[in-house]
Amino acid sequence: MARSVSDGASTVYVQDVLVHPDCQRHGVGRKLVTTLLDLYPGVRQRVLLIDAEPGQRVFYESLGFTEIHDLRTPLRSFVSFR
Repeated sequence: MARSVSDGASTVYVQDVLVHPDCQRHGVGRKLVTTLLDLYPGVRQRVLLIDAEPGQRVFYESLGFTEIHDLRTPLRSFVSFR
């Protein structure tokens, strides 16, 4: 079992989970994400920021993520690109 490192954290941010093409569809990405999130079991808010690549939506939804525009809660999302 992974050691919890949450120590008062309220939000976990994940960005750009990258897996080499030769290793995709072998469970590597799922293991990376679940291992990371298992370190923060008590954190209520998990934020994922990724590019809109084909196929990513199904993968991240299978891990329990929902695109923000699909939620029926009063959440806002802001970003600044330079």
